[in-house]
Amino acid sequence: MRSGAKVAVIGGVFTVVAGGVGYGAYNLWNGITGGTTPTTTSAAAPRKAGSGPVTAEEVERTAKDFLAAWAKGDEAAAGELTNNAGTATPAVAGFRDEAHVSKAVITPGQPVGPKVPFTVDATVTYEGQSKRLTYASQLTVVRGVTSGKPLVDWEPSVIHPKLTGESALRTGEAPNPPVKAVDRDGVELTPEKYPSLKPILDQLREKYGSEAGGKPGIETWIESPGEDGADQTLLTLTKGEPGKLRTTLDADVQAAAEQAVKRYGESSVVAIKPSTGEIRAVANNRQDDWNAAFLGVQAPGSTMKIVTAAMLLEKGLVSADRPAECPKNVMYQGRTFHNLDHFDLPAGSTFKESFKRSCNTAFIKLIDDVGDDTALGKEARDVFGIGLNWQTGVVTKDGSVPAESGGVAAAQYIGQGTIQMNVLNVASITATAKNGSFKQPVIVPRDLDDREIATAARPLEASAAQQLREMMRATATSGTAAEAMSGVGGDKGAKTGSAEVGGQADSNSWFAGFADDLAAAAVVQSGGHGGDAAGPLVASVLKAR
Repeated sequence: MRSGAKVAVIGGVFTVVAGGVGYGAYNLWNGITGGTTPTTTSAAAPRKAGSGPVTAEEVERTAKDFLAAWAKGDEAAAGELTNNAGTATPAVAGFRDEAHVSKAVITPGQPVGPKVPFTVDATVTYEGQSKRLTYASQLTVVRGVTSGKPLVDWEPSVIHPKLTGESALRTGEAPNPPVKAVDRDGVELTPEKYPSLKPILDQLREKYGSEAGGKPGIETWIESPGEDGADQTLLTLTKGEPGKLRTTLDADVQAAAEQAVKRYGESSVVAIKPSTGEIRAVANNRQDDWNAAFLGVQAPGSTMKIVTAAMLLEKGLVSADRPAECPKNVMYQGRTFHNLDHFDLPAGSTFKESFKRSCNTAFIKLIDDVGDDTALGKEARDVFGIGLNWQTGVVTKDGSVPAESGGVAAAQYIGQGTIQMNVLNVASITATAKNGSFKQPVIVPRDLDDREIATAARPLEASAAQQLREMMRATATSGTAAEAMSGVGGDKGAKTGSAEVGGQADSNSWFAGFADDLAAAAVVQSGGHGGDAAGPLVASVLKAR
């Protein structure tokens, strides 16, 4: 305990006042042990060494002592009760000194095995302003590897559930002024109305806040170093003056996207204007704030056949109305590929029929005729702009079609194997197919910062583009996407996809579609067939255009 600190036990509340700063832990002992008489034994009392899994008694005692030390602001004692004192000690100190917490009431919940949930009711005070910050977190008690003592398994999330890695909790003048982000028509975009936009709005503030002309306020935030992370505001003590920031989003389409992803957990959707590359909407339904639609990477399934078909059309190996063999199974360099439910198509069926029915074998059979296992990656890069380091205005992850050979290269033809895409990438592929040439997606206008925009090496050949759109239209009206797209009007086209993932009982559901000058793509994890889960999400967004 700090020198000069006074300890008092009043009415079951343990309170320490040190240098005018008070910390408390309400019912700390009662909440864990069920006892009625608190003890003033030092939180740094020696731990007894043991072996095997930690016992319930050890979990309760260790959690109690750690939370008491933290609540008192005794970072040294708290750190010694973890398995990483070198990191935990300054983190606990930072809760007081960097986050400027002047009071904390930490209330433990009922332990579940080695885990102990707890709530924190903190008071943040800075330059005469005070506000409450409340949240829940948990800790886990483990046995020390070398000491054998029960210790808190240290993770930054113990201090706050949003703390990870090198991030830190800070209070002070905000590093960037707030922004009032608006859509293309001037409608304000707030995280309260459009929850999926929260991580994007955080990034926009961090990147463009100073340029938008606002003034910073006093805030508590999670400081996230590195290019991929943006600071997250947790509490506003005094509001700053926001600057106005124009985006390419469309409030109506965004609202439709937010509503669409509510149907399935772990789902994402993106909408793009093909003629310009302007992003009209992005939404995710996840338990965290991660923007999987822009940052995720996974196999896109048969939506990749848009790119494969474009390559085969440009090479003259197929045409929409020429016959293309679609057997039940096909083997390529020792690897067997088959169609869903092992279906086949009658002799003489066209390539358009294979595309709209999503016949895997029709695509795999042509890989020998291509004569270049890297051709698909070249098509993806040179025509569809995949892997060109997009500068959208926020952090995004580029798609990837690695150079492969043999059976792995064949799997890429149908969107499996080592291909990595996210919903933004697939929406852009769909937009390129509709437009005939690649327009790099953007979420803020380029003239805001004169950033360099990626350009593809060449447009899709006119004949190939026309046939590709014809096949996508057939898929949307009489193929695997017909049911999902039935209520979408205008000039429409689509492609379904199902991506098999090791360890999952059901494949990931993918869907890509366009209607007039709007293209969209969606994925639903473990959603099964593309038309069943992801399809209705895309259709809902396209209807909002």
